[in-house]
Amino acid sequence: MKEIGQTSRRLFVASGNKGKISEFQALFSDLPVSLHLKPKGFEVEESGKTFAENARIKAIAVAKETGHWAIADDSGLSVTALNGAPGVFSARYGTTDSERIGRLLNELRGKGDRSAFFSAAICLASEEGDVLLEVEGVASGLIALAPRGENGFGYDPVFEIKELGLTFAEMPKQQKAQFGHRGKAFKILKPMLIKLLSD
Repeated sequence: MKEIGQTSRRLFVASGNKGKISEFQALFSDLPVSLHLKPKGFEVEESGKTFAENARIKAIAVAKETGHWAIADDSGLSVTALNGAPGVFSARYGTTDSERIGRLLNELRGKGDRSAFFSAAICLASEEGDVLLEVEGVASGLIALAPRGENGFGYDPVFEIKELGLTFAEMPKQQKAQFGHRGKAFKILKPMLIKLLSD
């Protein structure tokens, strides 16, 4: 696949999250792009009310700052019994992954409905800050009673895909890419991105 075009395109990922960067690297491995971290110390205020709005804000800001294409995703967990919380505040639900998971499990204590879904909105912006592509992927599941598994990051140890009986943290990367929200979003994005890189 890397023969598309003559050279690889520099693509900045609007994130400092190493787990997220690692997933992007796996998803982009066969495309003619070289991934780069956003500039150190460059922060963008996520003021959007939806995952899509936040992804757009981050991609545009990093693209304008670097003068290169930038890709951003905003993702999070929405829990039915908590009226959709933590939602866009998923990363701000605590200061560490274990703190966020602890708070979530505590707030779900005694509730019968443990259904939840992960959403991932991805936005690609040009160096001028124009939106080139926007997609969204959703993974439905439920919140486990306790964390399980060593892989992944964030809420992965407590988010279970019901039909598999596995949490994201119990899945190898390839399986998570297949069933995960980011993998589903990328599956929609990839053919569109290939076309863009071919033009």
